[in-house]
Amino acid sequence: MKAVGARVPRYDGVAHVTARTQFVDDLRFPGTLWVKAFRSPVHNARMSNVDVSKAAAMPGVHVITWEDVPLLEYGHLSALGIPADEPLLAKDEVRYLGQPIAVVAAPSEEAAMAAVASITADFDELPALFDVRNAFDAGASQIHAEGNWYKHFENEMDRRQIRKGDVEAAFDAADLIVQGVYRPAAIEHAPIETQVCQVVPEANGRLTIYSCTQALYFSMGVVAAHLQVPLNKLKVVGGTVGGGFGGKVDTATETMCSLLAMKSGKPVKWRWTREEEFLCSSTRAPWHMEIADAVTKDGWILGRKMLTLHDAGAYSRFSPYGLTKHSFHHTGAYSIPNLEFDGYVVYTNRVPTTAMRGFGVTSVSFATETHMSRIANELGIDPYELRLKNANRIGDTSPNQIVYTDPSTVPTIQAIADAVGHDLAPAYKAMTREQRSGDLLPEHLVAQLGNPEAH
Repeated sequence: MKAVGARVPRYDGVAHVTARTQFVDDLRFPGTLWVKAFRSPVHNARMSNVDVSKAAAMPGVHVITWEDVPLLEYGHLSALGIPADEPLLAKDEVRYLGQPIAVVAAPSEEAAMAAVASITADFDELPALFDVRNAFDAGASQIHAEGNWYKHFENEMDRRQIRKGDVEAAFDAADLIVQGVYRPAAIEHAPIETQVCQVVPEANGRLTIYSCTQALYFSMGVVAAHLQVPLNKLKVVGGTVGGGFGGKVDTATETMCSLLAMKSGKPVKWRWTREEEFLCSSTRAPWHMEIADAVTKDGWILGRKMLTLHDAGAYSRFSPYGLTKHSFHHTGAYSIPNLEFDGYVVYTNRVPTTAMRGFGVTSVSFATETHMSRIANELGIDPYELRLKNANRIGDTSPNQIVYTDPSTVPTIQAIADAVGHDLAPAYKAMTREQRSGDLLPEHLVAQLGNPEAH
């Protein structure tokens, strides 16, 4: 208990600031081969005649293609029922610029780059799709065989859908409809440490994988599945990550390095350049969000209609999970009793997107808070007081009918107002997060209440 409320030094702080922290790139193993990738030069194409013979004939060079992968398609969420759709190495087609096609290991970086430069392939280029809004058009390029958006529930539902209350009645009763479209762009995580992996084949037949992954057990399971080996054949060493922010949840290098270590019988190392990091690493997804709110002239939000298009890039990866979280938070920190939400995971010819801090939630928080300020401006109401009136309280229910037992919205908004010197009216200063009653329980919020004790 001595640490509670105290300023406790970070256990690794001194090592960080004195440059004694050991990262994956600091490890050295005799005879290590350097890894580089032959990548797609186009955004979308059918591919044929991949020729790695010149590279394979170079002294000390080892090459792998899709034919060397025991299980070509396996995803981080495969164990949770999300079907894998991304090949470890491209086979007959490429869907984004920089997609890996063949990977080489050579005695030096220069030799590896020369080997990559000797690899050739034929690309029958196809029109590329970059805007999720165009994915639904009849003439749009088709990214996946099953279509341009992820089918969340086979034979039942092609989107994330939430329905709560009677949204049409809410819009009929509104004094004003406030609408907005919000489109946060893709963001590159830009960690100081790029993707780095070293794999060492051990004498006992195991592989020791030194990785900067943020999700060690995810990565271990993915590598084992691709290689079709039991987990006890792998030793994954994680530890210090030189910045990740969600971008190192993907297993970007470990499996390919493992295959090359197995093929060569030598340690291998893949350190991405900054150019590779920007070209090929996953980004935070671009989102397209449309919100329409039914509001009263005194600031109550009666209902919300929302459409979300999540740009997954060329493959699903974590996107179905991200959109699921997004859908559960699409009302922000506020109680809206009548809802109609439709969310799509849409495929484009961008690099596959992934997690970034607050995956799926940060983007919708930006949209909902911007929209709240827009409502306040339209109604001429104090934006803090609008938020406090509609804030989640104990006993209110979430979009998917979860009863709130410990919401912090009211004290948080009050603390923000105090910190910026915003003077709240006495009634709003005195508000608490306790269950609704009196003026804070108008008729339109009664039906959405739940029992926090039962929950």
